[in-house]
Amino acid sequence: MAQKAIVVGASGYTGAELAKILTRHPEFELTGLYVSTNSQDADKPISALYPQLRTICDLPLQPLPEDLTEIAQNADLAFFGTSHEVSHNLVPIFLKNGCKAFDLSGAFRVNNVDFYTEYYGFTHQYPELLEKAVYGLAEWNHEKIAQTDLVAVAGCYPTVSQLSLKPLIENDLLDLNQLPVINAVSGVSGAGRKASLTSSFCEVSLNAYGVFNHRHQPEIAVHLGAEVIFTPHLGNFKRGILATITAKLKAGVTDEQIRAAYRQYYAGRPLVRVYQQGLPSIKSVEFTPYCDIGFATKNGHVIVVGAEDNLLKGAAAQAVQCANIRYGFNEVLGLI
Repeated sequence: MAQKAIVVGASGYTGAELAKILTRHPEFELTGLYVSTNSQDADKPISALYPQLRTICDLPLQPLPEDLTEIAQNADLAFFGTSHEVSHNLVPIFLKNGCKAFDLSGAFRVNNVDFYTEYYGFTHQYPELLEKAVYGLAEWNHEKIAQTDLVAVAGCYPTVSQLSLKPLIENDLLDLNQLPVINAVSGVSGAGRKASLTSSFCEVSLNAYGVFNHRHQPEIAVHLGAEVIFTPHLGNFKRGILATITAKLKAGVTDEQIRAAYRQYYAGRPLVRVYQQGLPSIKSVEFTPYCDIGFATKNGHVIVVGAEDNLLKGAAAQAVQCANIRYGFNEVLGLI
């Protein structure tokens, strides 16, 4: 019997990707799409917002009722494409009613209540859930994801950054006295669907933002176990992230040791593709669930380039990948 799945916060770009994936998934039955009661999209079919979903998914965007008990009890799993504060308030209700939660916000990604006050601007009320939540970086937390009812899906920038760096750090190949420098560029879809002058396509130029104070920096550092310098950039294209990472190698580290580290961790992980030659681009991953990684070395330094689709591997596809792991399915089911 298929597991009944719903999407809360379904009107955004990630919600549309989740609707597409879940509608075609052989083991999940998409039974409901929900938005806030004051959403201008309430009661519209999702295909009215995203015409590419016509005949694929025409479910209505239902306004969330005040009492969520019945919705939570009738669903086996829920995906939350909601803001951090909204996820913080809704996820505990669904868990209490026996519904597994896959949260794409930052509300449960770091087990430190002070982190939310400093970087998200609200006081976290559920420290016990922070302890239970499993960070949804699928390739690295497979065993823990398989045993939890609350997955805090990794952020888009942190996913590509950590997948690129973790094998080198875990194998002690980097001289971390010199902090790895991550310069990452995202398409405007990363800013969400809501209209804003700063992310309007005609206004966007290539620019850095959140310099030294972006909330993804501590998320990356906490889960890498190493400090980094992280600078995000907004590019004038729709989707995808390209991360260019510069790090210092320990003395004597060879290209073959680097390749061996990537093979060690990703040989059995089909959604990470490591290049033997050349470097990836956004074109190689857009509209796919993959993260592509390549590297080059010179003068004791390595430059690692990672690419992903921010809406898929950086969000919706990784969330479903985590759900597949939790239910014991092939982790790429419904994605490839």
